[in-house]
Amino acid sequence: MSKLIAQAEQVARAAHEGQTDKAGVPYIGHPERVARTASQTAPAHLAEQATAVGWLHDAVEDTGVTIDQLRTQGFPEAVIAGVEAMTKRKGESIDDYFARVRSDELARIVKAADIDDNTNPERVRKLDARTQARLAAKYEQSRALLALDLQGVPVTG
Repeated sequence: MSKLIAQAEQVARAAHEGQTDKAGVPYIGHPERVARTASQTAPAHLAEQATAVGWLHDAVEDTGVTIDQLRTQGFPEAVIAGVEAMTKRKGESIDDYFARVRSDELARIVKAADIDDNTNPERVRKLDARTQARLAAKYEQSRALLALDLQGVPVTG
């Protein structure tokens, strides 16, 4: 494991300590799975940085970690930019959020991994039916917004 990935994991584990997800299991499993998926799906030249962003993707949004702290800790600017692109801002529209995510290659890779983990049937079936339905609609919209190109046009295969 590289120094960068080890540092990102350490920051994420400390930041998310004591948090649980909607199913009541330790939250850190989510960033760990997202980091693993990002590592496997990123192009080889971006795999290390995508893994680091995967570990850190919720740290600024959901904990007391700040972008300035990540910078002070020596994280590369590309990793910081990826985390910042993935961090939702108060009052921001979902369209603006996804436009920012789409504009950063690392954020796009990690957001796809994040959505995949959040829609994993094994995890989703542990939730009540109402929550399952709400999340299904939310992540269907998220997948569609992530699949747009930078001009807001659907990307076709």
